Amino acid sequence: MKNKRLAKLFLLSFFITGSFQLFAQGYAKVDSVVKRLGPMADKNVATIAKTITLPFSEKINKARAIYYWIAQHIALDPKATKSYDQKNSDPVKVIELRKATPLGFSLLFQEMCSQADIRCLSVDGFTKNFAGEINDPADEINHSWNVVQLGQSKDEWYYVDVAKAAGYLDKKQSLFTAHFSNAYFFADKVLFNLSHYPDNSAWQLGPGPKSLEDFYALPVIGAAAFELKIQKPAPANGSIKAKLNGKIEFTIPVTGEMNSSKLEIIAGDERKNPKPELVKFSSTDGGMQFTYACKKEGEFPLKILADGKEILAYKLVVEE
Repeated sequence: MKNKRLAKLFLLSFFITGSFQLFAQGYAKVDSVVKRLGPMADKNVATIAKTITLPFSEKINKARAIYYWIAQHIALDPKATKSYDQKNSDPVKVIELRKATPLGFSLLFQEMCSQADIRCLSVDGFTKNFAGEINDPADEINHSWNVVQLGQSKDEWYYVDVAKAAGYLDKKQSLFTAHFSNAYFFADKVLFNLSHYPDNSAWQLGPGPKSLEDFYALPVIGAAAFELKIQKPAPANGSIKAKLNGKIEFTIPVTGEMNSSKLEIIAGDERKNPKPELVKFSSTDGGMQFTYACKKEGEFPLKILADGKEILAYKLVVEE
């Protein structure tokens, strides 16, 4: 029995570490070709779209080429994003300035897909990035992404979020950090619906939160969660109330090949830079289980990391 358990844990560690690698390898050839083409600073939207998609025959690879190029060469505009200033969101202006709001990203992706004869629409809605946003719905739309159709079936619509693929803004939305992510290209629909909420419910591809309030009650989903292909985690609520010295049980279902050999929790006042705590987890059929002991009172974020990458964030309230 002990040997079987060790074997399960070994396989879990192997798969968690391998899934990040497999995710990145899927479009490595497409990305490599596009990378060699460079920024094309003197080209217009149509020329860039044609140049980066011409080497590929399949629409999915053309869409990936557009995703990779935009994420590598367009930056999030902190000032315009914070004020939701969309005056420079037109694709022509985005290419000229090489920066944009999330709407500018989605409109540019839509236009380039149109140039490549790929049906694509821009979707406005909401997203959460930090634990402090849990149970605090935004007053207005704060994000935009795309849906792409590759076939005639309603099941052949896919999610793309090229703004999140490009990098991220700090909490004050004053600084952009470029950090390319594979996670948001044809993203898992279940997980995407836990991290994005469309203003028009027609563009919620599959089951998801029924209201904006329900959406903001969920945990924050990190980019690495997509790489691991996790599903609905438990606790399902983003805000957790617990007693001092009490224990919280976590279950993280995983549908992909898991490959994380190290699981950590960071809990505490972020201004004090709390240190990561190594978590001992057990494997289940298709997931991970572990507990966290509440050692301090207060209200603070609790982040779960796999191999140093954030997969989930909760708001933790611990009372004596």
